[in-house]
Amino acid sequence: MEEERNIQPETGNQQSTPSTSEAPRKKHIIREYAESIIIAALLALVIRTFMVQAFKIPSGSMEDTLLVGDHLLVTKFIYGTKIPFTEKWIIPVREPNRGDVIVFEYPEDSKNPALRFWQKKDFIKRVIGLPGDRVMMVNQVVYVNDKPYKIPQEIHKGTSMGPPELYNFPKLVVPAGHYFCMGDNRDRSHDSRFWGFVPKENIKGLAFILYWSWDSEKNRVRWDRIAKVIH
Repeated sequence: MEEERNIQPETGNQQSTPSTSEAPRKKHIIREYAESIIIAALLALVIRTFMVQAFKIPSGSMEDTLLVGDHLLVTKFIYGTKIPFTEKWIIPVREPNRGDVIVFEYPEDSKNPALRFWQKKDFIKRVIGLPGDRVMMVNQVVYVNDKPYKIPQEIHKGTSMGPPELYNFPKLVVPAGHYFCMGDNRDRSHDSRFWGFVPKENIKGLAFILYWSWDSEKNRVRWDRIAKVIH
């Protein structure tokens, strides 16, 4: 900003007086900027905590529904949100349904008190079993409540030497307040078959739309995936 100067007449017996308006004006501008930054930060915190949060897909466990390099938005209020630093929850719109694609804190990290919150990983999987459901897998076919559960998003890309849990596991009953989750890429997903059920309090939200997608192998934007609704 160009500095303002007061020009005084050159008289022998009149002294110049310094401007008193510049300092208050600078303080006023600084205060306005500070207030704007604080309000923007608080608004971003509220949106991220209670409404929507962005996530990036780092692995292929949800192929072909979600690809490596996809960026998606997760709605947080639909299942209810825990109020920070309290044990209270905002009333959910609904409970998770079978088939929902959810983001949650990795249960094994939640059990480790040595991890700080920034060290804990977030997973994204599809809900297969609800509280009280009976879930099992026989020869790569998932059964829920003794009936085959097949979905169009399920794929089998194979693996050179996978553990037995990939193809078969005995009947399990999902406990109250928990969910059984699997990746759509059945043969290449580290999910509830290996580390158990997802507690309700670990769920961060429902994945609902892609807002960006980058193919690092071909070094290009996947324009056809942007704004794609997640099913």
